[in-house]
Amino acid sequence: MADNIIKKVRHFFYCIVWIGKDKITKPFIGQPQIKSVEETYEKILTDHVSVSRFGDGEFKWMADLPQNTFQNPSKEMQQRLIEISKSDLENHIVCLSDTFGDLKQFNAYGREFWGCFMGMYRKKWMRFLKPGKVYYNTNMTRPYMDYVDKSPCAMRFAMLKKIWQDRKVVLIEGEKSRLGVGNDLFSTAASVQRILAPATNAFDKYKELLTRACQLEKDTLILIALGPTATILAYDLAKCGYQALDIGHVDVEYEWFQMGATSKVPLKNKYVNESLQGRNIGELQDEEYISQIIDRIE
Repeated sequence: MADNIIKKVRHFFYCIVWIGKDKITKPFIGQPQIKSVEETYEKILTDHVSVSRFGDGEFKWMADLPQNTFQNPSKEMQQRLIEISKSDLENHIVCLSDTFGDLKQFNAYGREFWGCFMGMYRKKWMRFLKPGKVYYNTNMTRPYMDYVDKSPCAMRFAMLKKIWQDRKVVLIEGEKSRLGVGNDLFSTAASVQRILAPATNAFDKYKELLTRACQLEKDTLILIALGPTATILAYDLAKCGYQALDIGHVDVEYEWFQMGATSKVPLKNKYVNESLQGRNIGELQDEEYISQIIDRIE
């Protein structure tokens, strides 16, 4: 118990130091221009662009920082993420976490996490970005849990659903992600099919995933939930003429929204990376889900 108290006190003082540092250095280091969540939806709906999203995990992979997660680092993945973070494809947008500026919109956990993170890494992250580039909002798929004001959430999810309304959707997801299973997230789509990828280290199968995705019809809307692999795959598919969206976290956020959850709780039969209890899940015997699977990349 004493060790836990010491750890908490140490963490508290570290946070004070890093948050204080960021407040002092932010005006000198600067911040990128990032559009709002709503503006990001409008851009996708109006211009039918593809989307690559960058969060703290993608930054750590770019910066070659250690993290205990579902994807081992690789030089190729690192170089591709750096390339995409500065890219300017006409039919593709790059999204960043809207955490470089004021953090008042986020809950206590979000303010603490991002305040410390920016204090530690703001200068390094800014080096990966293109000066003057307009970025969009990574939280387009995470519009609920970390926000203090939950009142826009229903409208935000309604806008999300418009993106795939009446579209032929193919989900490329981790084998235990199971997006949309047990909820109506994709109820507006004309059809839903799935290509399952490894739940961990999906980038090891990148060439196979890209080859398989390029066999789909060009009017297919491709939705990808595969961590940094999705960030890269959406970009490459945009270059091939597809509309592809990196939509990691959207399903768990929608489930939490429907539950009215106030913390990142595990979900039945779904892989939830941010909940330790949500990483070990079993098989799913759901006829509709099984019928939607058109391929497995193993």
